[in-house]
Amino acid sequence: MADIVIWEGSSTFASGQTPFGFYDSDSEFQSDADKVAKFCAQRLGYPLMDVELQSGSFYACFEEAITTYGNEVFQYKIRENYLSLEGASNSGTLNTTLVEPTLERVIGISKNYGTEAEVGGNVTKYSGSVDVVTTQQVYDLDAWATAQGITGGIEIRKVFYEAPPAILRYFDPYAGTGTGIQSLMDAFDFGSFSPGVNFLLMPASFDMLKIQAIEFNDQIRRSAYSFEIINNQLKLFPVPKTNGKIWFEYYKLSEKAGAAKGTSSGLITNVGEVPYDNVTYAGVNSVGRQWIYRYTLALTKELLGYIRGKYQQIPVPGSNTALNQADLLTDARSEKISLLTELRDMLEQTSRRNQLERKATETDYLQTTIKSVPMTIYIG
Repeated sequence: MADIVIWEGSSTFASGQTPFGFYDSDSEFQSDADKVAKFCAQRLGYPLMDVELQSGSFYACFEEAITTYGNEVFQYKIRENYLSLEGASNSGTLNTTLVEPTLERVIGISKNYGTEAEVGGNVTKYSGSVDVVTTQQVYDLDAWATAQGITGGIEIRKVFYEAPPAILRYFDPYAGTGTGIQSLMDAFDFGSFSPGVNFLLMPASFDMLKIQAIEFNDQIRRSAYSFEIINNQLKLFPVPKTNGKIWFEYYKLSEKAGAAKGTSSGLITNVGEVPYDNVTYAGVNSVGRQWIYRYTLALTKELLGYIRGKYQQIPVPGSNTALNQADLLTDARSEKISLLTELRDMLEQTSRRNQLERKATETDYLQTTIKSVPMTIYIG
């Protein structure tokens, strides 16, 4: 141990003396590296006590402290803005970019709901038809899709197998809703409209009740148009009596899956692809640098504790002396936790939500104060 050079009270930083060299070319880092080394050594007891560290040890801790600070700041920025960043280009760097909140991803997410609700979306809806054959009640739509060259299957969204709208049978005598003037109305091509007199003398609910009566009559007294579809097997009710076509709307399952997965080439798809680089030390303000100095000290305490732990006791004239490894490790670990908590709390207080809440509270207090100001009486 005596043959190993330890801290001699001063140092001269040169590029290449840090493990990664992230900040070696930064003039501010070069200037502060020796100052931080001296600060940490003196806080550890030098020159009254030997400090079993070298200048490179201080530089390594200084580099790690800056990197930790940058990681915490940029992790906060990613959490704060990820919804606006996801899907954007991952080229370049966002270190000095002001990220504006956007609704692009919110709209993109809502499109998936729009697809299912059939009010828009990002998946094309297709229409197709099968030939209805007399007396054939069941139709295999999967077989139809295969015959059309569609791979991956289809999802049926709507089948157009419905009775004519009740308004077309407004004068249906079998439903007890006829008014005796159907032929007159049809002669003027008004057969699919409510009689004009209703618009003047009857409320809209009168027409609604008549239409409902026609539909209930179809369901109860007639074989109403209906169908069921299970596993893309379409079953029609009643059994078709004539040939024809039945139309339906569907999604291609391959396109729905493709819309969910999307493409990731050159885009931000996870937090690890957000283009933040190491922080520029020269751009860190005095508040951030003070945190870095303190965190560097905590790291050097931890490192010194590990070193002194290798030699629990050292001989001195007439006795042995114990080193303070346990105290150093305990202090270092608690200080690191405290400093990280302090930084995270500060970042959280500057979040967009907390700033807006604080601004709203400030506005409320300001309005309360203004209300307390006496208003002058105008005398003309």
